[in-house]
Amino acid sequence: MSEVPRSEFVAAKGNGPDALFTNKTVLISGASVAGPALAYWLQRYGFTVTVVEEAPALREGGYKVDIRGAAMQVIDRMGLLPEVGRASTAMRGGDWVDGSGKTLATLGPDLIGLRGPGDDEVLRGDLARILFDATKGEVQYLFGDSILDLTEEAAGVTVRFRHADPRVFDLVIGADGMHSTVRRSIFGPEEQFAKHTGMAACVISVPNYLNLDHWELVHPTPGQIVQVYSTQENTAKAQFIFGAPEQLPERGDIAAQQRVVAEAFADAGWETQNLLRLMAESPDFYFDSVSQIHLERWSSGRVALVGDAAYSPSPLSGQGTSMALVGAYVLAGELNAANGDYTIAFDAYQTRMSEYVDLNLTLGWTNAKQMVAADKRGLKIQTTALRVMRRLPWKGMALRSIMKPLNHASNAIKLEQYAPAAQTAA
Repeated sequence: MSEVPRSEFVAAKGNGPDALFTNKTVLISGASVAGPALAYWLQRYGFTVTVVEEAPALREGGYKVDIRGAAMQVIDRMGLLPEVGRASTAMRGGDWVDGSGKTLATLGPDLIGLRGPGDDEVLRGDLARILFDATKGEVQYLFGDSILDLTEEAAGVTVRFRHADPRVFDLVIGADGMHSTVRRSIFGPEEQFAKHTGMAACVISVPNYLNLDHWELVHPTPGQIVQVYSTQENTAKAQFIFGAPEQLPERGDIAAQQRVVAEAFADAGWETQNLLRLMAESPDFYFDSVSQIHLERWSSGRVALVGDAAYSPSPLSGQGTSMALVGAYVLAGELNAANGDYTIAFDAYQTRMSEYVDLNLTLGWTNAKQMVAADKRGLKIQTTALRVMRRLPWKGMALRSIMKPLNHASNAIKLEQYAPAAQTAA
């Protein structure tokens, strides 16, 4: 991995004692992980930050997300390791089960989570809450609103909101996920950038009627997986992964999405029918295609993208959250290092993140494709391998071999120690 000296980016501007800190007002679209993480660093560097979020309140719930490698360094530099540790899922392991509930293989936390020492796992909603609580005192949040359109001019970006009055910001950052409104407005339709795996995923909250204690149950069938896990006493999460139909329902049509899931798993066996009956009552239904986002460039003029809006590795990659945290850290740091000169900072952000993003997109595609066995033969091989590996005396060596690509990708960036705003501008 090569490092690019910052002097290559700042020399043209003359970032010296008399450098003027410019472009201080920033609008961020999206209040999940990338948005609040970016807001944290920008406000710390002296920017004035507004975050707009379409949901009426912070989105709670969601599935398990991993924080690995460089992303844990970011959490540490934010001073949020204790909060993340308290929110850890603390999963103890899990069982692969057949249609009758018979255990096919038992996996410990090392195999079921594929995390190395120092990595952690939390619920997406818990991480969003941690980041929001760390920023709400200094950052303005506009919940229940969204961007209608953006007009870039010489002096800034005029933003029209669905509800709030129009405002002009120096910079606009899209941190609004795989279906980014900002990306569509500036870069074009999603179809230009989406790369589909052919899979779809659904996650719901259900009562913990299986009495799971930080434990996961996985029921695989050819082309499909049903997973149930619990990190809380009374609530569990059920996840359905399956081959996507040729035509997915509209994003807002939850009833149609639920019908697609129910039809796909009509013959899945095990607890599947009980879980499907609970789907209509779930308070946080999630459904989407398992896709990646690929862009050659993550910025245009005064507008940039971060996280899934720029480089989603897919919901099944295990790296989307980490990429969002790292991307937010680098983007904010480069804006600070360039004293707000986005023409320098956006180039530096692209250069510093490119190798890390490329490796994680490649890994994410492989993970998503390999997670579900296509046929009975593949399923038998997958299950046998898991059962045997658990018992092998050299399991640690095998696990390290499996983890090597993931460890490499999650650490494939050297994080700069960006100076605080007062030191940069001094």
